[in-house]
Amino acid sequence: MIMAEKPQVVNNLPEDIETDECMSTYTHIYSPDLLIDQVAFITGGGSGIGFRIAEVLMRHGCDTVIASRNLEKLTEAAKKLSSTTSRRCLPIGMDVRQPETISAAMDETLKTFGRVDILINNAAGNFLCPATSLSFNAFKTVMEIDTMGTFNTSKVIYDKWFKDHGGSIVNISATLGYRGQALQVHAGSAKAANDAMTRHLAVEWGPSGVRVNTVAPGPISGTEGYRRLGGSHAESAGVFRSIPLQRAGNKTEIAHAVLFLASRAASYITGAILVSDGGAWLTSANDVERLLGFWSAEKRKDK
Repeated sequence: MIMAEKPQVVNNLPEDIETDECMSTYTHIYSPDLLIDQVAFITGGGSGIGFRIAEVLMRHGCDTVIASRNLEKLTEAAKKLSSTTSRRCLPIGMDVRQPETISAAMDETLKTFGRVDILINNAAGNFLCPATSLSFNAFKTVMEIDTMGTFNTSKVIYDKWFKDHGGSIVNISATLGYRGQALQVHAGSAKAANDAMTRHLAVEWGPSGVRVNTVAPGPISGTEGYRRLGGSHAESAGVFRSIPLQRAGNKTEIAHAVLFLASRAASYITGAILVSDGGAWLTSANDVERLLGFWSAEKRKDK
């Protein structure tokens, strides 16, 4: 009896690098002109997933605004992005918790570019902490950044531009709240609210030509969240082998999901939650003991 050989898995992952630098090479999965002369407003665009989203959108012809509280980091990121892609990138300091700063940022955007076509709500805050150790203020702060920040930015840009011109909103969520995960009641609650917000705004703003969708990443390498949430420990412990694709994702993969939803390739999609986690939430163990043990070990390091 001849035994069939096990098929070889082909590694066709998109390019990515761990640091907040532009990639030295990039393979377009869509036409380089897919977003030609459009403008994207990206919160939290100075680092991590937001930085890679900005780069990928710009590599497809888009100009961008990257906005957060750290203007120095944004300015450095904008120089890298523009130099690599030859597209314009405007850094603007603002706080998603303060609508007046968003309004000023939007005014500056319209003065510079004259339009906004895409909004990426990427600003977020997270850390590991059991509910019993979580302060009231810490819970409130995460809700204010993740949930209120998403609403504040969406409403300001809708009122100032999308209401009369249409547009595409992509929210960056997470799968934390799908099963209930230890140490993540704050972030899971915030992201669950954002998923609901995506559907509500899709219904209300659809008649204005505004599409509202969400990308929900799993563990993504090369991000601050990956480091803070113990990604390297999980990888060395073999935790990712329980994921159907048996690995963490990379930032470019999330950027490609955003690119699809933001572009005309998804012109009839709204109110959707696109989970981009390699199937992790379907199969990964919700290991409460391991998470609590990791949190305790990290706390001991601080002492």
